[in-house]
Amino acid sequence: METTLSILLFLLLWGCSTSKPKDPIIEVNKEIAVGNFTKATEMADSIISKGTANKDLLRDLRFIQDSLHRVTLDFNKTREDIVEWIERNQLCTPSDSLLDSWEQSKVLEYRVIEGEKRYFRNAAPNIFRVDSSARELSKVSSPTTDLPLDSLLVDAFNNRINSDTKGKYYLPEKTIKARYRLTVNADAVSNGETVRAWLPFPREDIRRQTDVKLLATSQDSYLISNDKTAHTSVYMEQRAAEGQPTVFWIDFEFTSRGEWFDLSQIEVKPYDHNSQLYRTFTSEKKPHIQFSENIRNLTDSITQNASSVVETLQSIYRYISANFPWASALEYSTIANIPEYVIEYGKGDCGQVSLLLITMLRYKGIPARWQSGWMTHPGNVNLHDWAELYIEGTGWIPIDISFGRGGTLPIEPGREFFMSGIDSYRLYINSDFSGDFYPPKKYPRSETVDFQRGEVESDQWNLYFDRWKYKMELSYK
Repeated sequence: METTLSILLFLLLWGCSTSKPKDPIIEVNKEIAVGNFTKATEMADSIISKGTANKDLLRDLRFIQDSLHRVTLDFNKTREDIVEWIERNQLCTPSDSLLDSWEQSKVLEYRVIEGEKRYFRNAAPNIFRVDSSARELSKVSSPTTDLPLDSLLVDAFNNRINSDTKGKYYLPEKTIKARYRLTVNADAVSNGETVRAWLPFPREDIRRQTDVKLLATSQDSYLISNDKTAHTSVYMEQRAAEGQPTVFWIDFEFTSRGEWFDLSQIEVKPYDHNSQLYRTFTSEKKPHIQFSENIRNLTDSITQNASSVVETLQSIYRYISANFPWASALEYSTIANIPEYVIEYGKGDCGQVSLLLITMLRYKGIPARWQSGWMTHPGNVNLHDWAELYIEGTGWIPIDISFGRGGTLPIEPGREFFMSGIDSYRLYINSDFSGDFYPPKKYPRSETVDFQRGEVESDQWNLYFDRWKYKMELSYK
């Protein structure tokens, strides 16, 4: 586990700078590998204070310190905290041997920091989401997951309409109005310093998201990315005032339309292997899409009896949905390779299993890509990620592997609606992961993969999530 953390930070630095690792970085990472976060921070401080580090090394050292802060925030529970949460929620009375067994199976996730085991902030509820034997011990229902409101999908599916494409159906449209507010903590930035913020904004998409309108903003001056990058945003600046929070907000409106593809009706044509689309969306994208030996072996095993694109999709989708239950996730910026993490720990939230799905499909020569934003079901609004697969002659088909997990769904395709469909309660923001921003960020991102909560930085450095809050308020027409 400690070695994994060291590799993690190396990879984060690799993405932060194009220069080769310096000896000081290696020495600092040795301390991180054994959980000596304080010593690693002091070593970085010492190098920085000498004033001899070049620009790339200085940036790398600062990001190491930032990364250690991120890991410490994620792993902030003691074993006593874990036991207290389980007993308070009347799930069971865990013995030391039971806790030890959960640690050994990686169901109970921890890191060794300063010589002590520190557990993931949501490790306790995750036990009962991931481990079937733990659920059998519990006296009450398991903690909640990210599943949508099925009743809304059942009603929409029963009112679907045909499109001009064979096998493709549209679900009824939903027009949604939103206010998104981002509040930077008072004195998180020095008085008079510029706070730069990127707020999430809907992408215009002729298929599923239309009539996008920016209605109002907190600042008179702003920049809309207008799909120039993978992450659609509204950028604003504001001067920090002593003792006061710095608040940014936007009002916007959009129309979302779900769609479903009946895979039994679709004619799958051969791919043009020379096309830019095919080459782009069947390639690796490090660090989170890599055709490692582990990925290759597992994918080949899953798909050994598949003889077509549809059968390959079905095999991979069914395997992931059956074997990797939803669990509250670490911050993505603290994970070296997300699909490998899912396989190692036997769990994954929506974005994690989506990246595993995309990686497996691409390895099999099937174009697949990332999408994300928010689930906007009334009373169940949250961050959410999904994927798309390309079929020659049909186009891009939505896949929500995370929503494919769950109980029986009383419609014709059942829960496998989400193998080739998406509901109308979506806010689509990102067409890829780990992209650039408009205008560019000066400092490293808080979320190195996704973009749903926003990004904030000052004149001095990036502002991580513990220094600001966000809130989404929706109304429906």
